Parts: sequence; structure tokens; C-alpha cells
Amino acid sequence: MSPVARTSRARAQLTIMEPPAKVGAKPGGRIAQLTLQFNPAQLSLNKSTEWRRTPSRMAEQSALPEFVGSGPRTLSMEVFLDATATHDNSVEKAVEQLMLACAPTPNSLARKTPASPWVRFDWGTSRTTSFDGVMSSLSISYTLFDVDGKPLRATCSLSIEEASGETPGQNPTSGSREARRTHRVVVGDSLPLLAWREYGDATAWRTIAHANDIDDPMQLVPGRELVVPGLEAPAAEGGR
Repeated sequence: MSPVARTSRARAQLTIMEPPAKVGAKPGGRIAQLTLQFNPAQLSLNKSTEWRRTPSRMAEQSALPEFVGSGPRTLSMEVFLDATATHDNSVEKAVEQLMLACAPTPNSLARKTPASPWVRFDWGTSRTTSFDGVMSSLSISYTLFDVDGKPLRATCSLSIEEASGETPGQNPTSGSREARRTHRVVVGDSLPLLAWREYGDATAWRTIAHANDIDDPMQLVPGRELVVPGLEAPAAEGGR
């Protein structure tokens, strides 16, 4: 089977995770994982930046904008659910999983820091649409029912707002041993491909392999989070 054929059949999935226990921490364990019955026909990705202008009565033209900050990514999609072939309650089960992401988790309530779960959308080798976030909106439209009133078909419109930030201390140009980021493996990933994306050099895969104790650069488990260290630090060690 060719890589192209294998990638074309990748199933999109939503992972619902425990929110971080504290600010700046990573999300906790997986609460639920919903493999989408049908891959989305369309994804909408938005990102904004904020600029500030200070008007001046003496200036003939508008004042120069001052960059304030970069806003989070927001991913919007429609998830189609259908149980007309089975007439079971799979549609409502999937809706219940999605609604989990809109309410505080029992663990966060127990810590007296109520927070809804974090959500991640993964689909094959897509990178720009794969990030940790929170469900900012969810709308369910039931469009077909069984004779007993059980929903058999639904369209779920949802938006995920980016919640994670850069790894503390990250600075790809510093050359420091602490300069690093993380990457969550998706279907189709390999270390040479990741090295090419991060460093522009596929042969630098050994740097990532060494940081994560990986023996086979072609066999990566989807969902695993890899440390991507700064490239210059290992190179400097080799020159000793």
C-alpha cells in the first residue's frame, strides 16, 4: 500500500482531555476520544493579531500601528453523525461525548478550580489544524428520528479555540540546550519529515531521536508527544 493511499483513508478524531492542573501545565489524561464517522468536508481556521493606534491631532496621516499581540487559532467544523443503518443510540452517545467538553470536569471541581476539558482535533498529517484548545461553541441539529424518537442523524457545528502556548524558555535561535518545543505525532509522521519541517534538514532526525530515546525513525506512534530540541546544542557536543 502506498503512503498516499494510506494517508487518504486517515480518520479524523477529536480527543477530549483533562484540563491542566495549573497554568502553563500540559493537559491531563484522556477523557474520551471520538473517531469521526465521516471526515469533515470543510475546515475553517482563523487567527487574528491585535494592533493599537494612538491618534494624533498633529499628524497629517494615521498614526503607525503598534503590535499588541497575536490571538489564538480558532478551528471551526461540522461533524456529521448518522445511525440510519444501525438504528442504535450511537448518535446520542457521540453528542454526549462532545458535550463533555463544555462542562467542568469532576477532577477540576475537586481541586476547586473548575475548568472544562481541553480538546484536540487530529487528521492524518495535518499540522495547522492540530492543536490543544478548548471548545468555544457547540451546536447540535438533529435532522432524523426513529419511530421511538431516538435521534438517528445529527449535524454538530463546533469551534475549538487554541489554549496552549509555546513551551517556556523556547528560543529556537539561542543555541541553548534548553531551546526546545514539543510535537504531537500524527499519522504519516516520521523523524526525517519532522526534522525537515523543524530544521530544514531531514538528516538531522538523530537529534530528535536521541532526545526521545527512539530507535526506529520511521515507526512513530500517533498521539505521542515528542521533544524537539534546539539543533545547535547536539551539534556542539559532537565537536568536542
